[in-house]
Amino acid sequence: MKTLYQKYLNGLVKLRDIPLLLLRLILAYGFFQPAMMKVKDFNGIAQWFDSMNYPFPVVSAYLAGITEFLGVILLLLGLGTRIISLPLMFVMAVAIFNVHWAGGFDAANNGFEIPLYYLLMLLTLTVFGSGRISVDYLITRFSKK
Repeated sequence: MKTLYQKYLNGLVKLRDIPLLLLRLILAYGFFQPAMMKVKDFNGIAQWFDSMNYPFPVVSAYLAGITEFLGVILLLLGLGTRIISLPLMFVMAVAIFNVHWAGGFDAANNGFEIPLYYLLMLLTLTVFGSGRISVDYLITRFSKK
């Protein structure tokens, strides 16, 4: 039984890069529309941020929009994944506490469920990296030669 379980674990290790790729792709997809909304109308987003009493609403709108836009590109490529995940986690934490907290947990009530899932997926990418199906891996692999 122990040998069978060890074979099972060895098989799973070979597949570990697939979930990391899928996390990156689903996050890139999830950030795409909010990023485009911000990039297309920084002033409107700044006004919305101002209505929620964000400090420096114009700067915050630009920072959030640029972070999300870069996040989409970098997550798709698997480039700088551990780095871009940190500011994206900050964006998700701000969204949770300033936009979604009042709705409770349930996504159907505009709650914090989805941003929390994104934050946890980003944390996973920060800890484990982008995997071997990424530009990060290629850079590391070819820089060692």
